[in-house]
Amino acid sequence: MTIKEIQDSIVEDFSMLDDWMDRYSMLIEMGKECPMIDTQYRNDEHLINGCQSRVWLRAEMKDGKMYFTADSDAVITKGIIYLLIKVFSGQTPSDILAADMSFLDEIGLKEHLSPTRSNGLLSMVKQMMIYAKSGIQVIR
Repeated sequence: MTIKEIQDSIVEDFSMLDDWMDRYSMLIEMGKECPMIDTQYRNDEHLINGCQSRVWLRAEMKDGKMYFTADSDAVITKGIIYLLIKVFSGQTPSDILAADMSFLDEIGLKEHLSPTRSNGLLSMVKQMMIYAKSGIQVIR
């Protein structure tokens, strides 16, 4: 699936729920599906700066595509990083860098997060973009 197709699917899933408490519950459930980072990478090198909660993120290249694993000590944050992993894992670095992230506004995520969690979301996206830029350099 393309990034846009995955994002559209997420928007569709969230649009079925009117209440934000239900959407938070869905995020928490999604977090349980997050591809877990190996414990050896739960360290400062893989810790995302700017998040209220502790979030570890690792990327690796396989056959020209990026794959992400992560973990967080907060259940909602773990759901948020899983959403991003769902969108970006298995995609090329170029596609990740070109991605339109407006789906986050479409599902209402940014407006329903506290300012610190919203900053954390931006930090997660930023770190994934840094990994994608590094991936392009590895491929070349």
